[in-house]
Amino acid sequence: FYLDFKDVNMKSAIALVHSRFSTNTFPSWERAHPNRYMVHNGEINTIRGNVDSIRAREGLMQSEYFENLDEIFPIIAKPSSDSAMFDNTLEFLALNGRTLEEAFMMMVPEPWHKNENMESKKRAFYEYHSLLMEPWDGPAAIVFTDGVIMGASLDRNGFRPSRYYLTKDDMLILSSETGALKLDEKNIKA
Repeated sequence: FYLDFKDVNMKSAIALVHSRFSTNTFPSWERAHPNRYMVHNGEINTIRGNVDSIRAREGLMQSEYFENLDEIFPIIAKPSSDSAMFDNTLEFLALNGRTLEEAFMMMVPEPWHKNENMESKKRAFYEYHSLLMEPWDGPAAIVFTDGVIMGASLDRNGFRPSRYYLTKDDMLILSSETGALKLDEKNIKA
């Protein structure tokens, strides 16, 4: 389906691949996430409020990186899936000077309100950014990358699973369940 995956000359140090496990339709590559920055194995339950919030703020937004933001609005392309809308927002934040990690932490904050063990600097980060954006919440294990770094997180309630393998040849394989790929057990480090 995706021609770059069929090209024998295509090489990458990082790849996010999502083959949709459909619960109400047949799985197919056509329904897989064609996103630029992230994939997930769940759903964003707060999507309607998140989209409305972003749209309401577009008129107030300014950027040091884009002269005329009106040319790239709306930030969130519709109609699209919750994954694509999340990806649009993550991309917008990252292209406007935030690190990918910071953008992700803004969108999917840890449960920080009542966490007395959280360091004060991190708590201040979450408190400040809670004024700028509401959490994108729902059961999902989310993986993100910009081609240089890769990160992963469970939803704030830990409802979706995530498993990883680290191989002896330094490959990290993360999926929603074990056995997603055939691996030589002798090559597994952790």
